[in-house]
Amino acid sequence: MNKRILLQTGLVLALLFGLAGGAEAADKVKAIASFSILGDMVHQVGGDRVNVVTLVGPDGDAHVYEPTPADAKNLAGAAILFVNGLGFEGWMDRLEISSGFKGKTIVASTGVKPHTMVEEEGGKEETITDPHAWQSLANGKLYVANMRDGLIAADPEGKATYEANAAKYLDAIAKEETDVTAALAGLPKERRKIITSHDSFGYFGAAYGLEVIAPEGVSTESEASAQDVAKIIRQIKAEKVPAVFMENITDHRLLDQIARETGAKIGGELYTDALSGADGPAPTYLDMFRHNVGTLTSALSS
Repeated sequence: MNKRILLQTGLVLALLFGLAGGAEAADKVKAIASFSILGDMVHQVGGDRVNVVTLVGPDGDAHVYEPTPADAKNLAGAAILFVNGLGFEGWMDRLEISSGFKGKTIVASTGVKPHTMVEEEGGKEETITDPHAWQSLANGKLYVANMRDGLIAADPEGKATYEANAAKYLDAIAKEETDVTAALAGLPKERRKIITSHDSFGYFGAAYGLEVIAPEGVSTESEASAQDVAKIIRQIKAEKVPAVFMENITDHRLLDQIARETGAKIGGELYTDALSGADGPAPTYLDMFRHNVGTLTSALSS
C-alpha cells in the first residue's frame, strides 16, 4: 500500500514539474538567428528569457544554405528574427515569405559602415558590399546594441534583463578588443599579409592592420578563375606573403595548391562565417576571436 501511495505521489509530482517546465519554455521569447555567430550573440543578450533557434549551425556556410521545411516551421512560430543583413543571407526573403513569418526582423548590422570592393564577374567589374561586419569587434558592439533593442521591443517586460546582459557582454567584447589589438600590434610590419579562402576578413584587416588576399570573393558561391589564381601566386611570391590560412567553411584544395606553388606555409584554420561545435576551438563569438588571433600570431610571428 505504501509503495502504491509513493508511486502515485511520484507521478503527480512528475506531472506538476513537467507542466511547470512546459510553461516556463512556453513563456520564453522564441527567436530565430540566421547563422551560428548571431545565434551565440543573441543567446548572450537574451539569456534565460529567450529560446534561440539557429538556422545555419556550426561549421555551416550561410552563403550557399538551402532552407528546409523545418526552418519554415520554426520561423512561422517565432516572435523575432535576427539576420546579419548586408546581402549575407540571400535566401532569407524567400524563407520569410514561404513561412508566413509575422514577427519582427532585426538586422544586426544596422549602423555599420559597410566595406565595398570591386570584383570582376563575367568580364565586368561590379561593386560588392562585404557582409562580414562581425569580424570587427567594434561592429560586434553595434550588433549587441541592436539585439538588445530588438529584444526589448519584442519583450518589454524583460528590459532590465536584456540591458544587464548586454552591458556585461559589451564589457567582455571591449576587453577582447583591447587584447586583440595588442596581440596583432606586435607583429612585424612585413609579416602582416595573409591569404584566406574567400574575402571574409576585410573588416578584420581594416580594424587590426592586416592585408588580406583571397582567391574567392566575398561569397563562397564565387569561384576563382585560373587567371585569378595565377595572379595571386605571382603576388605571393613578389610580396613574400608568409602564410595561407584555411577556413572552416570552405574546401581546402585551392589553398593547398597555392601553398605548394608559392612555398607559403599553411598557418592553420580560421573560423570566419561560422562557429565550431561545442567541443571545438571556437564555440562562441569571443572564442572565435581568441582562436583566430592565436592562430594568426603563432603563424606570423616566426
